[in-house]
Amino acid sequence: MAHGAERGSLTRSAAYASIATALFLIGLKGWASWRTDSTAMLGSLADTALDLVASLATLVGVWIAARPADETHRFGHGKAEALAAIVQVMLIAVSATGIAARAIARLVDGGETAAAEEGIAVSVIAIMATLALLAWQRHVIRRTASLAIRTDHVHYQSDLLLNLAVIAALVLDQYLGFTRADPLFGLAIAAWLLWGAWRAGADAVDQIMDREWPKERRERFLEVLARHPELRGVHDLRTRSSGVHEFVQFHASVDPAMSVAEAHRVMDEIEARLEAEFPGVEVLIHPDPDGLVREEGLAAEELLPGAAETTGDKP
Repeated sequence: MAHGAERGSLTRSAAYASIATALFLIGLKGWASWRTDSTAMLGSLADTALDLVASLATLVGVWIAARPADETHRFGHGKAEALAAIVQVMLIAVSATGIAARAIARLVDGGETAAAEEGIAVSVIAIMATLALLAWQRHVIRRTASLAIRTDHVHYQSDLLLNLAVIAALVLDQYLGFTRADPLFGLAIAAWLLWGAWRAGADAVDQIMDREWPKERRERFLEVLARHPELRGVHDLRTRSSGVHEFVQFHASVDPAMSVAEAHRVMDEIEARLEAEFPGVEVLIHPDPDGLVREEGLAAEELLPGAAETTGDKP
């Protein structure tokens, strides 16, 4: 796994490659849209333009999110990524609505595409360029595990499907006489864009609203805690994500006879185990003497399996 300067160099190279590819495809598909008058090609052009905006917005968001915590942002700037995603979602929704409106108009008024050979050739070139970019992104992801590049990778994977859809629409329209194929594929692309916007928007809202980790990740976290022999219980576990940063806080029950120094040692050992299993997660632990729970409701629920049977029910 690459670290430090090497990691930065690799992620920047992948970002520059995605931006260069998007610019190349925008020029190519813009010319093809003018030549073919294809709604499907226009939809593919819009998606590529949004890929460029998404790459730029993501990189800006990640750059801000990577800034260290300061006096006015003590938890860091991680939510800048979610804000960048919201901007992307709004752009995608506007673009998809425009494509759908054009496709509906073509269905009502009729009209055929032109220069199918040129449109198909452009789509094939776009597929080849996208495959080359995806190959480089996969290499960078393996070396860096970069969230930003992984997200960009998903965008360009979708381009393969969109380019295949453009080829199918032009073939059906020009060679098989199904003139409604192009606007129907345009509507399908618009629907696909809206679905992608919905999913991205939901993820961004979850992060802004401090949604808890998925159940499976929380359970794995508790499994790591349960391995420490001196930890008698855990309650009031709270988790959240902010961009690339993750935060966890909980109350940990220990032997009431422990000294402050001994309890501190146990907390340090727990933090070391968690760091090994969940690198980079910021952990805040509040030690409690076993049997003392002042919280109510869900916060008071004992979360370690068998802890209640081992130490007695907590009042």
